[in-house]
Amino acid sequence: MNERIPDFGLPSQGIETRADLHWNMVTARLVETAVARGEGKLSADGPLVVETGRHTGRSAQDKFIVRDSETAETIWWGKSNKAMEPAHFAALKADFLSALKTRETLFVQDLYGGSQPEHRVKVRVINELAWHNLFIRTMLVRPEEQELRDFVPDYTIIDLPTFRADPERHGCRSETVIAVNLTEKLILIGGTAYAGEMKKSVFGILNYLLPETGVMPMHCSANMGPQGDTAVFFGLSGTGKTTLSADPARTLIGDDEHGWSDTAVFNFEGGCYAKMIRLSADAEPEIFATTKRFGTVLENVVMDPVTRQLDLDDNSLAENSRGAYPIDFIPNASAENMGAVPRNIVMLTADAYGILPPIAKLTPDQAMYHFLSGYTARVAGTEIGVTEPDATFSTCFGAPFMPRHPSVYGNLLKERIAKGGVDCWLVNTGWTGGKYGTGQRMPIKATRALLNAALDGSLKDAEFRTDPNFGFKVPVSVPGVDPAILDPRDTWADKAAYDATAAKLVDLFVENFAQFADHVDEGVRQAAPSAA
Repeated sequence: MNERIPDFGLPSQGIETRADLHWNMVTARLVETAVARGEGKLSADGPLVVETGRHTGRSAQDKFIVRDSETAETIWWGKSNKAMEPAHFAALKADFLSALKTRETLFVQDLYGGSQPEHRVKVRVINELAWHNLFIRTMLVRPEEQELRDFVPDYTIIDLPTFRADPERHGCRSETVIAVNLTEKLILIGGTAYAGEMKKSVFGILNYLLPETGVMPMHCSANMGPQGDTAVFFGLSGTGKTTLSADPARTLIGDDEHGWSDTAVFNFEGGCYAKMIRLSADAEPEIFATTKRFGTVLENVVMDPVTRQLDLDDNSLAENSRGAYPIDFIPNASAENMGAVPRNIVMLTADAYGILPPIAKLTPDQAMYHFLSGYTARVAGTEIGVTEPDATFSTCFGAPFMPRHPSVYGNLLKERIAKGGVDCWLVNTGWTGGKYGTGQRMPIKATRALLNAALDGSLKDAEFRTDPNFGFKVPVSVPGVDPAILDPRDTWADKAAYDATAAKLVDLFVENFAQFADHVDEGVRQAAPSAA
């Protein structure tokens, strides 16, 4: 055990504690410890099952970045990036350090954010929960054992779910806080047991650092074909990013966060974090198999207390039930977590309005337009009287994690697309035959067939039409796909209703993009849709 303790310990960082420190424990020991401490239970097939309490997702409104001389002009301040004053962070840090002094047990992992050695950061994570330590060990890149002795962190995360922030003293919104200090290279997470806050904090660090080096950070999944052809899948939660990248015919690079350097697409992580709710063994066999393996961590998945069998369809604990598992649990995962620079980029949207075609080919200008738009539409809510889908625009398909201005990432993407001659596609995994409530979900078999044709290059030879509303190219026929599904208007019984809904969606796009118009060139502005 001692060889896993680094020479550069917590005292070297100015952190004092009388706690029993558990350094760089392996998966089996962390699972044993979590169960012994009552933090979780083993399911019948081996995964550790835990509950996160009232926070079953990220607390976006409770995340802050310290505004100082380092960040004042480099952060895109606004809805996604809210400021915290240095004095408030200093008080918060002092209280976190005091809290560490009182803990009897702490768990520490030294990990990498980023699989390409020249573009990764060293991250030390300090937890009061064993299962949190297991989660972050699963999700980030694990150093070789001989690398741990000399490990000196670039950034440190302290995650204390039992800590309660004081809005008046700490300049935050509630008892929950995620505070990022890029100058001190310290992230403090308190008042939430949702483990995803840690992984997204590392994502935010890399999204801040990498553009300065010319590397494009991406909220995406990625896989690689037999010929070494890499495909990148952008998409917001629920659009199929994880599902579609876990293709048995292709090598998985990663399911959520990547960098695009001059030489590679590289995974930021060493694990996957998949939605579990209503997971299907038929549609998602590789991911489903992870729910039956020791080493998987299942969050808010309902389990029978007697038989310990899982019920993946039960959302009584959370709609956002999740599973974290090492990437090598996917049989065809890349051993290096890396692939060649992309040949194809796929932007996924779940259009609940039923307007967008199942696939469209984008020009570089259109790709930048849709990348900055980051569109998807969630289904109508359960609130009485709410019958319309809810359009969501999350710039760069990951606004909450993008600290710099979106144009920084958009211009990087456009440059790299042009440099590599990359083919770009927009894929709608949402509704067909009408909007949500009238139509039905796009068949996943059709989506996979269209994707396969795009990725193997055969779709480029298809006959295309120009969409009258969005101006992109849409195939007229694709072998193995019902041609009726390729033109959304033809799938609607009420054509006038389609036209009216399409005009509404176009207006939503135009209204949203107004914030970027002054930051892009004329070609991108001309890529905007206009109602037919």
